[in-house]
Amino acid sequence: MSPQVSERLLKREDAILAIIDIQEKLFPVMADREALAGNAVRLAKFAGIIGLPVVVTEQENLGPTLPEIASEIDGLTPITKITFDCFGNEDFKRRLEEAGRKTLVLCGIESHICVTQTALSGLADFDVQIVADAVSSRSLHNREVALKRLSQAGAVVTSTEMLIYELLGRAGTDEFRATLKLVK
Repeated sequence: MSPQVSERLLKREDAILAIIDIQEKLFPVMADREALAGNAVRLAKFAGIIGLPVVVTEQENLGPTLPEIASEIDGLTPITKITFDCFGNEDFKRRLEEAGRKTLVLCGIESHICVTQTALSGLADFDVQIVADAVSSRSLHNREVALKRLSQAGAVVTSTEMLIYELLGRAGTDEFRATLKLVK
């Protein structure tokens, strides 16, 4: 008999990663920006290892996605937007629909603006997970308020390593061995 997997655990076949607005002009003013960039790069690399679909947004006039993140995403075609809520953009909604996934995993900036508005809208149709150590704002206070509000609204707040190991599910695989380089 195979072990039963909890319905509460994230399943890779149901997940899609959205990297929101981690752009060159906005990034320098983010609190804890080194951790933000490092974890976003880890998530992008991990998505490549396990074949997790990735959607990237860029707020108009804030420059391109950080090169260290963009270089990790095969066939990157960012979605340019002017709305704070990514669901206000038809291309974003279309890409999610095409992916056919039920869990939306969010990282990016700013936590209390674009990430929060996207998550709150997404909760209508998706299970939403926020990667707490891969989101930031200009102030840590705004990030903490956003994470608390999102948790109260029903989003799951997770961390980069929690997400990675939950999606891996087991050790001893080629994916696990490739992923070890990201978490050590």
